[in-house]
Amino acid sequence: MYENTALLIVDMQQEMANVAAAGRPQANPQAEQRVAELAAGFRAAGLPVVHVLHDDPRAESKFRRDLPSGQPLPCAIPAEGEAVFWKTGSSGFVGTGLAAHLQAGGITRLVIVGGVAAFCVNSTARSAANLGFAIEVVEDALVAFALPARKGGDLDAEVVLEVTLSALQAGFGTVLPAAEVLERLPAA
Repeated sequence: MYENTALLIVDMQQEMANVAAAGRPQANPQAEQRVAELAAGFRAAGLPVVHVLHDDPRAESKFRRDLPSGQPLPCAIPAEGEAVFWKTGSSGFVGTGLAAHLQAGGITRLVIVGGVAAFCVNSTARSAANLGFAIEVVEDALVAFALPARKGGDLDAEVVLEVTLSALQAGFGTVLPAAEVLERLPAA
């Protein structure tokens, strides 16, 4: 089932944990654990794990590779030999060489996890689908925060996550839980 498949971990950086620790309402508080389980499962199955990290060019950003807040979370530290791509925008495919790397490796399907669901995961998943990759987005392995509403107040983190996942499933790929992905992985 998962032949020619890679796990794509998007923006699992320390600033995600900092934002959650500061009290921003969050859906999926278990996301880091699910990401760690999926990475371990893919590695044990001999399937590739690919990392995309955000390196924002704005000096005020906390998502910069030269800051502690821009470093990978413990659940998503790249293992030796795993590909790492640094992006400066929302999609992991813009200006990174990610698509060429995946195509050169014969990857046709991506299992996508990470943060933030409504932003970089969403952009990366849509780009992947538009480039012809089959995508699966892991609903409980995504960081999702409440979002300031354009007319004031906040949109609930659970609502933001559900709308994001519903749009992805409606037009771009499949949404499923980590347990289902882990069950489908080939034995090592």
